[in-house]
Amino acid sequence: EPEPVFTSVKTFAPATVANLGPCFDFLGCAVDGLGDYVSLKVDPSVHPGEVSISEVIKLSKNPLWNCAGIAAISAMKMLGVRSVGLSLSLEKGLPLGSGLGSSAASAAAAAVAVNEMFGNKLLPDELVLAGLESEAKVSGYHADNIAPAIMGGFVLIRSYEPLDLMRLNFPEKKQLLFVLVTPEFEAPTKKMRAALPAEVGMPHHIWNCSQAGALVAAVLNGDPVGLGKALSSDKIVEPKRAPLIPGMEAVKKVAVEAGAYGCTISGAGPTAVAVVDNEEKGKVIGEKMVEAFWKEGNLKAVSMVKRLDRVGARLV
Repeated sequence: EPEPVFTSVKTFAPATVANLGPCFDFLGCAVDGLGDYVSLKVDPSVHPGEVSISEVIKLSKNPLWNCAGIAAISAMKMLGVRSVGLSLSLEKGLPLGSGLGSSAASAAAAAVAVNEMFGNKLLPDELVLAGLESEAKVSGYHADNIAPAIMGGFVLIRSYEPLDLMRLNFPEKKQLLFVLVTPEFEAPTKKMRAALPAEVGMPHHIWNCSQAGALVAAVLNGDPVGLGKALSSDKIVEPKRAPLIPGMEAVKKVAVEAGAYGCTISGAGPTAVAVVDNEEKGKVIGEKMVEAFWKEGNLKAVSMVKRLDRVGARLV
């Protein structure tokens, strides 16, 4: 059983954009400058081998019903920690149900905090498995948020049985920016998943596979134009979800007309994500997307321009 190497730690985990259009449930990326913080400390008043949640706003303090709690307990079990109790506080920087991987950020920060507390013994894949336990309880068994939240950059999930992750490196010298526009509208993951078709026709299957392949190639080549084009080309998931988010179809159209390389729904929504390679241009596109949400969907929205996070969850 590992001994704690710190008495307290603080970690950060970034927001994520999952699905990226045609890559439903198997590709996501981390976004810089937005995310959740977890503070963790050794607490003699907590039963050994257990976690208590001391502070969190708007969410359950029961560690078995909280993403951070579930992931922390899972990481402790993997490490075999049985003689130390921990208390955890969660600081949410991400809105709930926004399509930016809010539950995954909490889980990633908590799993990494436990790992750092006990000497960083778990591998990234093991940390992803700890986070997947919490995702499974909240929004389904999919790693396209939790994997990039922990590992940073773009992560492709090749298989779940066994878990096989591939990190895709977008070249360092190339610029990639995401315009994120979040309307005041909640799109619960469970509801958005229920809208999906039970069966897919062969032509749409072939089309989406080719677009997903093109998107992976664009990431590896550092090609934001190709990435945007593929991102915009989903024929299976987005057509079913976009009508459930007021104004989304108009927002996508406006983003592309204003010069974005592509636009789609981030995760289950309602955030819209557009791809650019210039910050000033991104700000202008974001303003037009906000206008479209108001005009066509009667929704107030906020826009941000963010870079790719290449690091993932980390010790603060």
